[in-house]
Amino acid sequence: MKKLVILGGGYGGLALIQELFSSYLPHDLEVVLIDRMPYQGLKTEYYALAAGTVADTELRVQFPEYDKLTIHYGEVTSIDLEHKRIHLHQEDPMEYDQLAIALGCTDQYHGVPGAAEYTCSLQSFSGARESYLRLNNLKPYSQVHIVGGGLSGIEVAADLRESRPDLNIAILDRGARVLSSFPNRLSAYIQRWFAENDVNILSGVSVSRVEPNMVYNIEQPIATDITVWTAGIQPVEVVQKLALPKDRSGRVMLNEWYQVPSHPEVYVIGDCASLPFVPSAQAAGAQAEQIGHVLKALWNEEKPKVHPLKLKGTLGSLGKRAGFGLMGKTSVIGRVPRLLKSGVLWKSKRHF
Repeated sequence: MKKLVILGGGYGGLALIQELFSSYLPHDLEVVLIDRMPYQGLKTEYYALAAGTVADTELRVQFPEYDKLTIHYGEVTSIDLEHKRIHLHQEDPMEYDQLAIALGCTDQYHGVPGAAEYTCSLQSFSGARESYLRLNNLKPYSQVHIVGGGLSGIEVAADLRESRPDLNIAILDRGARVLSSFPNRLSAYIQRWFAENDVNILSGVSVSRVEPNMVYNIEQPIATDITVWTAGIQPVEVVQKLALPKDRSGRVMLNEWYQVPSHPEVYVIGDCASLPFVPSAQAAGAQAEQIGHVLKALWNEEKPKVHPLKLKGTLGSLGKRAGFGLMGKTSVIGRVPRLLKSGVLWKSKRHF
């Protein structure tokens, strides 16, 4: 039997599984999914869990069941590419013939002292749960600072405002405007929403260090009760440790078939892969589907055909009743993009 091991049951890993099992698989193939949790966590919604606007049970999706799919619960500690072996915490190593790495990302603290120790994280289910406890145990009128004015920072600030109208909330952002990579129209709309809902935006802030009750803008102290970190991501530590060529963001460089050039039996998906897109669930899913096509072609001794990835756009929420989006070059704001995002979430929960 040949063994394909998939590391990570997130958007990329499950999209690959869905594509593979959508048609006939070789009779001598076993597919093994390794994940530390017994379900998929809908990571794009972890901001809502941390803010307290949804329960964690709403963000769980059960793994699919197929005859040739084995699900193994465990935590990957390292990958031995030379010997085709996966090392797991307090378990025997698992060997593979082909490997798909879809382990996702973790926070990028940019070397800021105290950031890892003294800020809340949204990058894991357990981290979002802990953030929820800390944020929702705050006393009324406490001060919350959210570092980063990107999509995650905006969404957690908006949902926290709905969940805790008694808190003082501020976003600390390095740029001149939030969501700086998006059109001015979207940024202006978001800033108006925050002004109307009493969320402060402090622009031009360069966080130099974090202490238990203080954030520093270079040398200027900013008193806080809790700091939430949404100022960047990087591949998980297991991928960071791989001695492979990587791009400036630490993501693994791949060939046209999404294989590691020096180890073509290894594929890398999503946040760990060097793709021409900002890391997202949508990009991971689209890439994983193509890897499914590549694997099937190679199993049939055919040359794979890969087309450039195309994404549908980006949607964001401002609480339960407002949102924003970018579809190609078209900006959309208000109720409609929020409804669209709810529809995408509904579909994600029922994917299998």
